[in-house]
Amino acid sequence: MGSNVITTKKGKLDITRLSAIVDQIAWLKEHRYEVILVSSGAVACGRSEMKVEYELDSVEQRQLFSAIGQVKLVNLYYDLFREHGIHMGQVLTMKENFQKGEQYDNQKACMEVMLDNGVVPVVNENDTVCVTELMFTDNDELSGLIARMLDAKTLVLLSNIDGIYNGNPEEKGSCVIRTVAPGESLEKYICAKKSSAGRGGMVSKYNTARTVADCGIKVIIANGKRDNILPELLTKPAETIHTEFLPKK
Repeated sequence: MGSNVITTKKGKLDITRLSAIVDQIAWLKEHRYEVILVSSGAVACGRSEMKVEYELDSVEQRQLFSAIGQVKLVNLYYDLFREHGIHMGQVLTMKENFQKGEQYDNQKACMEVMLDNGVVPVVNENDTVCVTELMFTDNDELSGLIARMLDAKTLVLLSNIDGIYNGNPEEKGSCVIRTVAPGESLEKYICAKKSSAGRGGMVSKYNTARTVADCGIKVIIANGKRDNILPELLTKPAETIHTEFLPKK
């Protein structure tokens, strides 16, 4: 779930949207789905909490605001999941943890034991220590690595638009590409513009979707600001606008 899904146009945390997403995850769990939530929003949370009296560079801002914001974000998730009687747990990770070895195995085992006990892992990059070359490109990349690590059935990338369009989404006549076959390229349709609230964008989502689908995992790009998007993707996929990358056999 990208920053633009859970922040307002002014860059503040959209608690109503956050609550709606948690409600939908609770519905998924009631229907016996295991869910891992990769959530952006820590930096946006922190930025809205305090004003800095002197100028910070981009790394300092990221470290300061994420350290403050992650506490607020996780507390909100804790309270929202608790209303449904669901336990959640925080997992902060780094890119180096996805290199094969002890850290990779420990991280995988941690998430598996959480899932086995009905706990929803809420995952984010450890922004306080991950800078420059140690950073993920964005949480799209992180979610793709987790999907592959745990051999997920489906990866859902929630954005603030309905999927990948065959033209400019703001122009009349453009429509969402509903399915993408293995090996099919959509690069000519991808806009390089990045998210206003985070580091990602449709280029990142497309690259992640392509890579993960090639590993045999279905990938969906959908609009996280649409009401009830997650249940509707399951119960009435034909009527719910989204882009689906078919997994490579």
